[in-house]
Amino acid sequence: MKNSMNTDLIIIGAGPAGLTAGIYGGRALLSTIILEQGLPGGQLNETDFIENFPGFPEKIAGPELMKRMRSQAERLGAKIIMETVTGIEPIGGGYRVHGTQKEYGARTVIIASGSHPRELPVDGAKELKGKGVSYCATCDGFFFQEKRIIEIGAGDSGLTEAIFLTRFAQSVQIVVRHPQDDPNALRASSKILKKRAEENEKISFLWNTVVEKVLGEDRVTGVLLRDLATGKTEQVAIDGVFVNIGHIPDTGFLTGVVELDKRGYIVTDDYLRTNLPGVFAAGDVRADASRYAQAIVAAADGAIAAMEVENYLAQQR
Repeated sequence: MKNSMNTDLIIIGAGPAGLTAGIYGGRALLSTIILEQGLPGGQLNETDFIENFPGFPEKIAGPELMKRMRSQAERLGAKIIMETVTGIEPIGGGYRVHGTQKEYGARTVIIASGSHPRELPVDGAKELKGKGVSYCATCDGFFFQEKRIIEIGAGDSGLTEAIFLTRFAQSVQIVVRHPQDDPNALRASSKILKKRAEENEKISFLWNTVVEKVLGEDRVTGVLLRDLATGKTEQVAIDGVFVNIGHIPDTGFLTGVVELDKRGYIVTDDYLRTNLPGVFAAGDVRADASRYAQAIVAAADGAIAAMEVENYLAQQR
């Protein structure tokens, strides 16, 4: 039989949104538990350096920033428990949060479960994942020293990843599905990031091109490219394929309970309230915040959600 734990606030997820919510929950003297299925810190644990988080004039490593957030949340009273959440159930004016180890009773819930990388939907990509196909440059970049790499993804994250990979790789080719004269070909919002990528001598661009197939048996040996203007295909020898084409929200455990949009993101109002009273959402898992995918936006969401929890509980009293 699973145990129960009653508390004012349960936060699902320990990324920037969840940890910030924990900090604010602790400061409000709310008994606060954060449930996290992996390493606290979320996707920023896979980010090499962050140089746009306020308060850090020098760049800071993503894992280090998350370590500091975690320490701050715990110092203020939030308890972090390693747990995989499988569902939420309304019960007796509060909620039962189902985990693989226990069940947890809570008066309020903040969902900050984040998202995970979207996988490349072409032949060979699934079979060669971990064998040259990677979704995490900071995890796997070291293993591609002096190798030839293709980066799929031309947004902020894709360009950041490509620049990082030049530390190790012999060359990095960025696949861009738009022609070079398209002003929006590179989807990255940061002009500095674009400039760094364009000026890096190890980086080149494959314009108006898509990857049709990843080639190889035990390891990636190449890719099949298609020119979108001519339709012609070409095999290119390559050692690694790094993919950064967006994310999928981690909301599978909420289906039929919390309102989701057609992409699976949580729908909230301006106060981060979901369709369930006392249940809020923050960070990349939330429909309106996911378009930015920035640590500072997620952290702001976490702060707002925790303050709204405090207001909600005060009204209930």
